[in-house]
Amino acid sequence: MARLARLYVPGLPQLVTQRGNNRSLIFIDETDYQQFLAWLRDALKECDVALHAYVLMPDHVHLLLTAADANGVSRVMQRLGRRYVRWFNDRHRRTGTLWEGRYRSTVVEPGRWLLPAYRYVEMNPVRAGLVPDPAFWIWSSARAHLGHESDPYLTDHASFWALGNTPFDRQAAYRRSIESGLTAEDLQAIRFAAHRAWMLGDAPDEPGDPAPSRRIRPLPKGRPSKRVAAE
Repeated sequence: MARLARLYVPGLPQLVTQRGNNRSLIFIDETDYQQFLAWLRDALKECDVALHAYVLMPDHVHLLLTAADANGVSRVMQRLGRRYVRWFNDRHRRTGTLWEGRYRSTVVEPGRWLLPAYRYVEMNPVRAGLVPDPAFWIWSSARAHLGHESDPYLTDHASFWALGNTPFDRQAAYRRSIESGLTAEDLQAIRFAAHRAWMLGDAPDEPGDPAPSRRIRPLPKGRPSKRVAAE
C-alpha cells in the first residue's frame, strides 16, 4: 500500500510523534534530554517553525508545531534527527538506527482540538505513571503553561491565549483543564488521527480558507455508489 503524503494545511498546527526503534530508549540521562532540546530549539529557529507544546519521554517525543510552509516540520525533524542520532550513538557507543521509522504527524483543527492536543502532549508522563502531576516532569512545556517557569522558545497558539487576559488567568484556566483531563473519546480520537496521519477535526471550509494538501480522512469502506461514481 502506498504511503500517504504528509498532510499540511497552511497555518494549522501539527501534532508530531517520534518513537525509539522497538520502543528502545532515546534518552538515557539528563545530558541527552538537554542536548535534544538545544538542537530542537536551533532547528525551530532555522526552519521558521513555532513550538506550542512538547514532551520528551524516555522512548518517544511529542511536539505540537506550526510551520510557515509545507516543508517546515519535515526540515525540523530531519535536522534534529541527523544531529541527535549521530551524537547519541557516539556518546553511548552504539550503532544503527535510533528511530522507529519516519515520524508520525497529524494536522490539528484549532477550534475544537488544539487545547486537547496540548493536554494530550503534556499529560503523557502522568498517563505513563512517571509522575502524579505534569508539572513534575521537567522535560515538557507543562511547567511553563502552569506557571512554574518561563520558556522563551514556546510560542503559544491563539487558542491558548484565549484562556485568559493575563498569564495568571491563562495558567489557572489551563490548570483546571489539566485537572479535568481528557475524555476516553478524545484520547482515542487523538491517538487514531496521530497514528493514521488523518486530520484531527475538520478542515477549514469557509471561502478563501487554505486547502489541505490531500484528503483529510479515509474513504468510506465498500464500493462507491453509482451516483458518486458518476460525479
